[in-house]
Amino acid sequence: MPQTLELLAPARNLECAIAAIDHGADAVYIGAVSHGARAAAGNSISDIGKICDYAHRFLAKVYVTVNTIVYDSELDAVRQLLVDLDRVGVDAVLIQDMAVVEMAAQLRREEGFRMALHASTQTDNRTPEKVAWLARQGFSRVVLARELSIAQMEEIHRQVPQVELEAFVHGALCVSYSGVCYASQHCFSRSANRGECAQFCRLKFSLVDAAGKTVDKPRYWLSLKDMCRIDLLEQMAAAGISSFKIEGRLKDAGYVKNVVAAYNQRLDRIVEHSGGKYTRQSLGKCTYTFIPDLYKTFNRGFTDYFATGKRGNIASPETPKAMGEFVGKVKEIRRDSFNVAGVKAFANGDGLCFFDSEGQLCGFRVNRAEGNRIFPKRIPQGLHPGVALYRNNDSAFEKLLSRPSAERRISVEMTLRADQEMLSLTVVVQGCDLNVTVSRPFDSQPALKPQTENMKKQLARLGTSAYQAVGIEIGAEVANCFIPSSLLADMRREVVRLLDEKIPLYGRNKRDHANRASETVDGTSMPVPPVYREYGYMLNVANSMARSFYVRHHQSGVGKAFEVMKPSEMPEKRLLMQCKHCIRQMMGYCSREGSKAPWREPLSLKLPDGRAFTLQFDCHNCQMLVFEK
Repeated sequence: MPQTLELLAPARNLECAIAAIDHGADAVYIGAVSHGARAAAGNSISDIGKICDYAHRFLAKVYVTVNTIVYDSELDAVRQLLVDLDRVGVDAVLIQDMAVVEMAAQLRREEGFRMALHASTQTDNRTPEKVAWLARQGFSRVVLARELSIAQMEEIHRQVPQVELEAFVHGALCVSYSGVCYASQHCFSRSANRGECAQFCRLKFSLVDAAGKTVDKPRYWLSLKDMCRIDLLEQMAAAGISSFKIEGRLKDAGYVKNVVAAYNQRLDRIVEHSGGKYTRQSLGKCTYTFIPDLYKTFNRGFTDYFATGKRGNIASPETPKAMGEFVGKVKEIRRDSFNVAGVKAFANGDGLCFFDSEGQLCGFRVNRAEGNRIFPKRIPQGLHPGVALYRNNDSAFEKLLSRPSAERRISVEMTLRADQEMLSLTVVVQGCDLNVTVSRPFDSQPALKPQTENMKKQLARLGTSAYQAVGIEIGAEVANCFIPSSLLADMRREVVRLLDEKIPLYGRNKRDHANRASETVDGTSMPVPPVYREYGYMLNVANSMARSFYVRHHQSGVGKAFEVMKPSEMPEKRLLMQCKHCIRQMMGYCSREGSKAPWREPLSLKLPDGRAFTLQFDCHNCQMLVFEK
């Protein structure tokens, strides 16, 4: 059996979801009215139902994020949310809170609950032991921590081959392991585990040593570049990754169209050249009105982020904003314009930016462009010959994406035959073992001239449906018969109706079979790293149902979630972040490489308002810990 590959796209809303499907996504993930890890990206049950109806026409899937921690007062509402999502046809829910696992198990027993359970990356999935435990709790898929290398992914797949593995391949990066970042809650009372992250990691800090001496100028020390693994998809597939996830549930439809199209084309090429080793999860091939270019939509520069086991240059310390694509250097400046040394074309409305002499990112808009000569409203202060110029908004490209920019069609093969007094049209769907047949009585009359080409022409008129005929066979017994075009049109419309009806049904039956196979639950305790035992809030237990779950699973040290602890219950030293990103290594003083730093530790990050955070370098586990000072 070929390995199935899934391109999983983010959807902020109904518009973005449909754009993702049209541009090649095999699945979308979207937030509901509440309890998704992006509180600003909620959607009604009605809209989610519409997305399911549209996606299922292509055997594409819809996953909904219910991946925040849940308070006791919200348990009933979350249970009803699960019921509503299941009713409208959602394929799976992404979960962090084990109370939701309990609810799903109860609903499955009592009400025939259909949705699969996916363990969100918020459950901090770094090891084979953790993934295996999640599988035993009924999760059919686990979203891996972003920080894992491909070799680590492969080892998890080797040890737990029965679980689908999902991994991020593109988009913004959190500097802390997901699910165990408490900086936003600590500083701003906005919990990342409640979908309200205030992006603490995108702030500017001073770096000071143990003596209070400033080590370096204020920079965005915790801000990372964006992930891009488009060149590593085949390696990840070989390691056992089945779902390739694009980050960006707050991004607009233009971002979704461009990024999904780029990754869809790459996955299609991998499947095409795999000799049958791989197949795509959904149906349909896409054509585009534009050439995808990842550098033309929001990015902070790109990194593969530890995928190959190397650190590389992963940080974006000069700015947390999007720089976009490098377009050349300023050549000559006149009173009202300047020209650019390079080969890029510019358009009115382009957004350009550069770093000034103070290292600040400065942006401006192009009022008029004549070739490589730029006329801004005014010449920006700090712009001078030799400055590197970046384009963070390509006006012409955005106009292309603002219009209908893709068409997705499912390839079908048609066969028209006659048997005695019945005419039959059979349609076979490429990519799945599904076919439909429509039969009509007809009076066989010889035609005055061959009718084959006319029959093919009539049957191929699939119009605005989701299908395209890639092969039409006309049986010899009907090739020279007269068949009214109206009869052929009626049969064509009927097979389209049947396909629209049967393809979603086919997908639902496959889904239900797979979900029943994953319903295994046991009572073993969850394997946790020592730091969880030291800081009990890292289990993120915010309600009585989750607490009962862990107690039943013999879990010791079940503390309250950080978000519900009283100040008097807090540990004296609060661990706020665990990061694979390391400032020592970034500055060239990695102790594992034998480099001795010139400062006295511990180092601290200091905000302009005076709040400071102590850094501890856990070199044995190759991670940096951020504590409240």
